[in-house]
Amino acid sequence: MASSRLEKIGTIVSRTQGLLRSGAMKWDDRPLWYDIVKAFPPKEEPRFDRPAPNVSVKPIFYPEDIIRSKFHKQNRNQYVTNLADTRNKTATQHFVEIYQNLQQQGALDEEKVFETAQELLDEKLTQLKYEKAAAPVGQQPTSVAPTQLANDTKAKTVQLEDIFKE
Repeated sequence: MASSRLEKIGTIVSRTQGLLRSGAMKWDDRPLWYDIVKAFPPKEEPRFDRPAPNVSVKPIFYPEDIIRSKFHKQNRNQYVTNLADTRNKTATQHFVEIYQNLQQQGALDEEKVFETAQELLDEKLTQLKYEKAAAPVGQQPTSVAPTQLANDTKAKTVQLEDIFKE
């Protein structure tokens, strides 16, 4: 059994057992999943020739998914997203918010709402870009009161002489 490499002969568990019994695989080198499968065996044996279960997949679409797909179809490579930045919203998130706000007002049809939301998104992103450019390097624009900000900077000031005193 250990000489066969076909997945059609035996299951992965039986093949691993054969390798362990024959000494081709050391007990310490066994796969991580082996102990778990032995402790909690599956209800049905995992074989290649077992027919796939007929389970219906539930559709999990949200109302804003349609808006997102339409937005990304029209603006394929226009907006860059930094996946490491969790503080700021993406252009898509801003667009969905604007679109939903306009749609709740109900004064315009779908196409007009989409076009208006796109224009408002461009204005909002331009405004955010100017706010980031105006902020000092390394800091995000905050809504902290100026007096509190001044107190924080005073508390963080360190004198070089104080560091090297004994």
